[in-house]
Amino acid sequence: MRAHEAGALHGEIGIRGPAWLRTPADVNALVPELWPRNVRRGADGALAVAGLSVRDLAAQFGTPVYVLDEDDLRSRCRDFRTAFPDVDVYYAGKAFLCRAVVRMIDEEGLHLDVCSGGELAVALAAGMPAERIGFHGNNKSLAELTRAVDAGVGRIIVDSFAEIDRLTALARERGVRPRVLVRVTVGVEAHTHEFIATAHEDQKFGFSLAGGAAAAAAFKILDEDVLELRGLHSHIGSQIFDASGFEVSARRVLALQAQIRDARGVELPELDLGGGFGIAYTTQDDPAAPHDLAKRLRKIVDSECEAERLAVPQLSIEPGRAIVGPAMFTLYDVGTVKDVDGIRTYVSVDGGMSDNIRTALYDASYSATLASRASAAEPMLARVVGKHCESGDIVVKDEFLPADVQPGDLVAVPGTGAYCRSMASNYNHVPRPPVVAVRDGQARLIVRRETEEDLLALDVG
Repeated sequence: MRAHEAGALHGEIGIRGPAWLRTPADVNALVPELWPRNVRRGADGALAVAGLSVRDLAAQFGTPVYVLDEDDLRSRCRDFRTAFPDVDVYYAGKAFLCRAVVRMIDEEGLHLDVCSGGELAVALAAGMPAERIGFHGNNKSLAELTRAVDAGVGRIIVDSFAEIDRLTALARERGVRPRVLVRVTVGVEAHTHEFIATAHEDQKFGFSLAGGAAAAAAFKILDEDVLELRGLHSHIGSQIFDASGFEVSARRVLALQAQIRDARGVELPELDLGGGFGIAYTTQDDPAAPHDLAKRLRKIVDSECEAERLAVPQLSIEPGRAIVGPAMFTLYDVGTVKDVDGIRTYVSVDGGMSDNIRTALYDASYSATLASRASAAEPMLARVVGKHCESGDIVVKDEFLPADVQPGDLVAVPGTGAYCRSMASNYNHVPRPPVVAVRDGQARLIVRRETEEDLLALDVG
């Protein structure tokens, strides 16, 4: 049974590995769908990214280290721009954000979503044009809203009546008219290949559609006529492979758009369908290409607009994981290999849940490979674990590695660009790893490694 992104209760995995995991014919072979496009295994057996050996990267930057294939990230930006030529593509900064990535996103012509004052600060510091920034968040503070308004952020996605009041007062005080979208909770929850269309919306984000709060929020903004209501926003989940959830979401949110038109005579010009597009973490995953997503989403919106007699609004989407997730891998050093009574072999690396919490938090599945050399040994089912003082400190639950994997080897885990560095912590006072971007055989540090001095600098006691 499939390991489910939403948690362990949604899947069953035995100690001998999940049913989808097959013994590889060649333990050294890479599955192209899982790795950045410029990763190859060289003649010496070691992985190389854009022509640079991981052994050289480890020697220069240490381990663990996040390695970003810059051309891969840029090409994925272009893939979305090409597939969605008339759509505003907002990179979801929560997936991974730093100044270098903001500049890449800007140079490739994408917009940017942020969801905190810190993310906004990074975006502005990197020179992202404020008018191409969208600001999310269910509890934006007055200070955050003030900064967004003063910077001229292009749109603010309002999430509560308190926020509408807060932003309205600020707009009156500043004599400005911020553009806003109303975030609508449409009662659709989508993860992987499944979605659930519920009759209620029990979550912290947005305004309930079924309960009437979404319509009330839109009417409030229109009637007060201080904020400029541009449209509606819907986000239904994450790691989504099945577009059926978007179809239900679009139908419901466009029905609200028609309701607003009929009640106030205003046809809102924009619609944001959110993001959550899935990527391949393991061979069980089969994500859609951007052009396939575009074709399906456009068909859904055109059909629903025709049914509601609405003009097709300006669409926007918010890919984050789908752009940065596959473009990065994490490189670890093996410290211990331990066979536990023939039940399982544990391969312990020098990172763990502090640099990738997703396995522990979401029961997420990852792949891995021996990166520093090729091996002629037989495949061995192993579990890659971290160095933290937690039994749940697992990086890769089940993977076939060569039976001769040993301390001093390098192991690489693909698909770690999204939500790994962003959710990294200092658990056990372990400093967070650096991020290195590689392009045309050259590596540059874009986020430096934290040090013990950094940790102690915050400890003022």
